[in-house]
Amino acid sequence: MLDLDATDQQIIALLQSDGRMTHAAIAERIHLSASACLRRVRRLEATGVISGYHAAIDRERVGLGTTIFVEISLDSQHEDHLDEFEAAVAAVPEVIGCHLMAGDFDYLVHVVAADVSDYERIHRTQMARLPHVANVRSSFALRSVVERGTIEARVALTGTEHTDR
Repeated sequence: MLDLDATDQQIIALLQSDGRMTHAAIAERIHLSASACLRRVRRLEATGVISGYHAAIDRERVGLGTTIFVEISLDSQHEDHLDEFEAAVAAVPEVIGCHLMAGDFDYLVHVVAADVSDYERIHRTQMARLPHVANVRSSFALRSVVERGTIEARVALTGTEHTDR
């Protein structure tokens, strides 16, 4: 884990709110020199704290307004079976997230679709054909209550401060 001081947190917060913000604009907002700001952003990128920049898409406006959470149980916990399933589910374009779970099922898969009919197509042609699937249980979201694309950076409790000012 990387030590993040208050300046790093400010940079992360600004880039999460506007990933297209220039380094000069960030530097001005947080009262840092442009070169120090650039060094910090590059360090955050190089260490993987910033893993990329993305456009936030309104799924409803692009015809993918139905959200489905799919609980999948596999027929085996053999490592090769898990690997095969994970590779196959990653190739399904309507899957926007997949998580290996502890509990009553093996994977929780987040799927988007145009509507219920579209999900039926996805289920028959994609989800039910994934390797080693023993059970599929789908739940439709009625609406999203909280859906964040950002996180709050927290300072590591090591007491380390960066001095790039």
